[in-house]
This record gives sequence, C-alpha cells and structure tokens, in this order.
Amino acid sequence: MSIMKNIKSKLLLCVSVLLFTFSSFANVAVIVNSANSAAIGEADVSRIFLGKVKAFSTGDKITIVNLKYNHETRNEFEEKVLKKSASQVKAYWSKLMFSGKGKPPKELASDKDVLAFVAATPGAIGYVAEGSVDASVKVVKTF
Repeated sequence: MSIMKNIKSKLLLCVSVLLFTFSSFANVAVIVNSANSAAIGEADVSRIFLGKVKAFSTGDKITIVNLKYNHETRNEFEEKVLKKSASQVKAYWSKLMFSGKGKPPKELASDKDVLAFVAATPGAIGYVAEGSVDASVKVVKTF
C-alpha cells in the first residue's frame, strides 16, 4: 500500500512540475491595430510600455493597454520584456504618477478585452497570450 502511495505522490509531483514549466514558457504576443504600419523593434517595446516613447515611428500617438495587475500573461510580459516583477512595475508607474511625469496604462481584464480594444483603437498597443491572437490585430513581436 505505501509503495503505491509513494509512486502516486511522485507521479503527481512530476505532472505538477511539467504543467508549471509549460505554463511558465507561454509566449506573449505584442499586438497593434491592424492599420498600424510603424516599425517596432524589440527594444522599442520595452520603452513603449514604460511610457518612454509616446509616438510610433509614423508619428501616430501611442495608446498603451495592459492586462489587469497580476494577470498571468501580464506577469510573463513584465518579466520577459520589461525585466521587472509586477511589484517593480507598479512602483515604477506610481513614482511617475506622483511626480506628474506619467500615467499608468489602461488595464483590461482579459485577452479578449485587449484584442477588442486594440482592434478598435488606432495607435493602440497591447499584449496577449500568443494563442489568443486573432485576425483583428497585427502581431509585431512575440516573446
């Protein structure tokens, strides 16, 4: 009995580790409105989402949209692209807001909401899990 219990617990542990590993390697797609023709480099993405760039290379004003705080895809994006934790990004925007130098991006609840906002808003940029992307938007980078 105890050997079988031991095997089951080890198997459960292995499956849990694999699922965690798989979910932590999900790709994040940075998306823009389908009419956007701006050239956006990898370094530009980080600068845009930190509010350091206010317009695309075409001159169009940028409207940033984030997923809600602590959303799994947002955490992945902030770690991979911004090289910051969720709390570091929150502190960064708080500092800019209180100094009058910036306002944090609009936050939406789901990938579906981000897709709809970016599709409907010229100049919008956001990110979603790669598997959520549809034809309503254009992918500019995948991380």
